[in-house]
Amino acid sequence: MLQFDLLKTDPSSHARRGKLTLNHGVVQTPIFMPVGTYGTVKGVMPRSLHEMGAQIILGNTFHLWMRPGLDIMKGFGGLHQFEKWDKPILTDSGGFQVWSLGDMRKITEEGVTFASPVNGDKLFMSPEVSMQIQTILNSDIVMQLDECTPYETKGHLTTEAEARKSMEMSRRWAVRSKDEFARLENPNALFGIVQGGMFENLRQESLDALVEMDFPGYAIGGVSVGEPKEQMLQIMAHTPHRLPAHKPRYLMGVGTPEDLVQGVADGVDMFDCVMPTRNARNGTVFTRFGDLKLRNARHKNDPQPLDTSCTCHACAGTSGVSWDQGGREGFSRAYMHHLDRCGEMLGPMLTTIHNLHYYLNLMREVRESLDAGEFSQFRAQFKSDRARGV
Repeated sequence: MLQFDLLKTDPSSHARRGKLTLNHGVVQTPIFMPVGTYGTVKGVMPRSLHEMGAQIILGNTFHLWMRPGLDIMKGFGGLHQFEKWDKPILTDSGGFQVWSLGDMRKITEEGVTFASPVNGDKLFMSPEVSMQIQTILNSDIVMQLDECTPYETKGHLTTEAEARKSMEMSRRWAVRSKDEFARLENPNALFGIVQGGMFENLRQESLDALVEMDFPGYAIGGVSVGEPKEQMLQIMAHTPHRLPAHKPRYLMGVGTPEDLVQGVADGVDMFDCVMPTRNARNGTVFTRFGDLKLRNARHKNDPQPLDTSCTCHACAGTSGVSWDQGGREGFSRAYMHHLDRCGEMLGPMLTTIHNLHYYLNLMREVRESLDAGEFSQFRAQFKSDRARGV
């Protein structure tokens, strides 16, 4: 089941406000989706995800297939009951993880043969296998199996001919994914994935073919795979608004706060990225006023919270009142610096909570600005605040 209601559009850009209804709940868009690779968003309790406003999270088909395996997933009736998450879940197809195995895998028309990174077993992933795994996972949004077109291969930039070959196979795999999804009578929703590398004409061909197949929703893949930022922004500007207006649009694997706001302006409804959680574990914190590197010695004695305007548990404690509103219950930058230097587990847990809260709150503010007809003013203030620096 999928229903997408377009609630409002922004006259100054391609930005839009929507509501996505899925089998496990309603998602207000634009939205950022935290990544839960192994059935967990690293370091964050499901209750905390609820409290910070997460509406939908990701699961990783490839890794969950490896561990704990499909027999266990069948026993729990899918990923929701296994990880105790009662809201929507999106699963990727496994294509990106297979692509990232490099020389450990062999891609043919039929699918991908590779050695398990867990125990070395010889395994095979095809569009049909991906649909079968995701049906067992019972994710609300299922992704077609695609080949992620690299920006460069073995030291040379991917040519248009190479990108076309890859895109056309992804298109054929989309047909097979759709057929197998229907055969399995999966009650959830299947998204097609637009590929084509950095070539706008190939992106358009891929888009046109997928739209003709009439998927419930569409994703833009093959970005944030090593290309220069300018080329990623070029594809973001080209592709999303050309997809059907009455269906949700998902930009895969992107990105920074600036990328999200720009993506919304380009017509994207849904985002995911490991950046807020991965960077948190490495001591980098996103704030309203720029990025903060906790490992810098200048934070050693700083009594301020990570973000003076933030109401997350790390910044505001249990009061939910930000520093600049008089709240003084949060943890100081000095304490967070200390935890990072000592390798204490609490450090990355708190920075992860903060970064996800920041991303989710950013998208909430984007939705509110669209509701109020003030998105252009919001973008200007966002850029000004981020440029101010911490």
